[in-house]
Amino acid sequence: MRGVNSRDSRIEPSRVICDDPQLLTLLLSKLGDFMRLPWFTALVHGPSMAPTLRHGDRIFVRRVGTARPGDVVVGCFRSRPGLLVVKRVARAEAGGWWLTGDNPFGSDGSEVYGPADVIGRVTFRWWPQPVRLRRGAA
Repeated sequence: MRGVNSRDSRIEPSRVICDDPQLLTLLLSKLGDFMRLPWFTALVHGPSMAPTLRHGDRIFVRRVGTARPGDVVVGCFRSRPGLLVVKRVARAEAGGWWLTGDNPFGSDGSEVYGPADVIGRVTFRWWPQPVRLRRGAA
């Protein structure tokens, strides 16, 4: 049996680079879930956080259970347990968090669904143009 040459199985770094943001989002998300890492990635759907985040933005989220007013977070409304949302924390409310969108014309938040639980804090948008998200006015 012929031995395997280590040079033949080497992967060139230029072949590993992924230009497809959807595939990269999926890979990073699955890696975070598999390894139970303290972070995950998500894809923004809808206009509720415009102008801070827009439909199609890819975000990097750090898993936390708490937040402060003004933080942009990924949360889950208690009245809609299967729905993950990206919203801004307004205040603590009844053992949970009051979440609102930045877009007053296209956003349903805690005023419709009630208090939410925070899953993670959005630290930065990495696609289409990387930018760090900072705490804003609640």
